[in-house]
Amino acid sequence: MTPLDMESRIVRYGDLLPCRTAFIDAHTPGSDQKENFTIIGGGVSESADQHVHITDTPGFNIGAAGQPPKCRNSLHSHRTAEVFFVLKGRWRFFWGRWGDAGEVVLEEGDIFNIPTGIFRGFENIGTDYGMIMAILGGDDAGGGVIWAPQVIEDAQAHGLVLGENGTLYDTKAGQSLPDGVKPMPVLTDEELKAFPEPTPAEVVPGYVARYWDLMALADGAPAKVIGPEAKLKDKPGFEVDFITRCSVPGDSYTVDGHEVLMPMRGHWRLTWEGGTTALNPGDTVAVPPGLAHGVTPAMTGEASMYRVRSTDDPAGATWRG
Repeated sequence: MTPLDMESRIVRYGDLLPCRTAFIDAHTPGSDQKENFTIIGGGVSESADQHVHITDTPGFNIGAAGQPPKCRNSLHSHRTAEVFFVLKGRWRFFWGRWGDAGEVVLEEGDIFNIPTGIFRGFENIGTDYGMIMAILGGDDAGGGVIWAPQVIEDAQAHGLVLGENGTLYDTKAGQSLPDGVKPMPVLTDEELKAFPEPTPAEVVPGYVARYWDLMALADGAPAKVIGPEAKLKDKPGFEVDFITRCSVPGDSYTVDGHEVLMPMRGHWRLTWEGGTTALNPGDTVAVPPGLAHGVTPAMTGEASMYRVRSTDDPAGATWRG
């Protein structure tokens, strides 16, 4: 693979293109300053304005959300895995029908494998613009968003209508539902009973991993973060490892499946058959199957990276309650 070919598979943090109309709450006060990014795969955006950086899907999707302080993402649920790690800032994740069943605060580098089948939301509680990186299960992650009823109702009050076809229509911009397309129905009380309301004690120990714990675990070998034998035991259709200066693979290696590299801290050097380049925090690299490659810290100091690999497991339910 030539350097030019490989560069097309690297999305630089500074080149990310945001969408500010990606979801149904784009006009709702408190959620109307969100920026959503689709890095690899089609993502879960409901807007045709969403830019997709790499369209190929490796069995999962990679995205990101950027938000100013006090901005929140409204309550929704997924049928497949949704994993976040905090790249910048301090974030509060909350869950439940009304968002009051439980919550957890994540600092930079912390990772949360949010259980499927529960309503969840998040907000930036830091003092500056924050960024969280996302891993979404399955090639077709767009088929897995379910909004809490109040989110749909609030959005309609501010001019946004979600069609049953999964597309947003902005009545303030003169748009209306096409002929034959009905509004997305809200969940009934009976349907809502199927959504669990787990407590923090049920969620946090098995679904949250702290950055400094992973730094300690990755002393000598990459720490297994998500997987059947990992700290967060799960089989969501991908596995996540955590690499540091103390556990970086020594030689060049190849992987049968897809691999995505997501630097968290420090500067890294990626080499492959035919080229080399520097990687920085927030960059995303889609390594194709069978390509011999390696990563090493490019300078002294703290260095850490999340590594995601595709598996043959179905991107199914992860809530074990």
